[in-house]
Amino acid sequence: MKFVIVGKNIEVTDGLREAIEDKIGKLERYFTADTEAKVTLSVEKERQKIEVTIPVKGSIIRSEQVSNDMYVSIDLVEEIIERQLKKYKNKITDSRHEGGNFKQEFIDREIEDDEEIQIVRSKKFDIKPMYPEDACIQMELLGHSFYVFCNAETDQVNVVYKRKGNTYGLIEPEI
Repeated sequence: MKFVIVGKNIEVTDGLREAIEDKIGKLERYFTADTEAKVTLSVEKERQKIEVTIPVKGSIIRSEQVSNDMYVSIDLVEEIIERQLKKYKNKITDSRHEGGNFKQEFIDREIEDDEEIQIVRSKKFDIKPMYPEDACIQMELLGHSFYVFCNAETDQVNVVYKRKGNTYGLIEPEI
């Protein structure tokens, strides 16, 4: 596994690099040797954040963890990615991905499906044209963390969502 490690507002010391390669390197048993893991370390005030992105054919495995200690964040991110891999193994290795960067042993091994995904509720609603700012207000009024709407400017279905720090995000389809 290859690592691309970048630091934002933090110097990537030999100790941090070694901790990342040790911890995230444990995931090598799932991936081929040419798989590249992109690791970004950042510090904002007391928040020590690590983001790990592993592109695999047709998909991305990603986790972001924050704590007050970078080494704790590194431990957490490795556990989360491993859990994701086990949980979604069947979906990420289906025929359209042709295994991607995964080792054959991982693809062939049976994994217990502890937490099968179940849709327990379905909703239908009218999508009214509105501007993204109005959609944010509507989302807040409903007390939801996201809101689906038809963008009045583009006439396409968009999603606004609440981000950390009381900010908002907008998801638009690519054409």
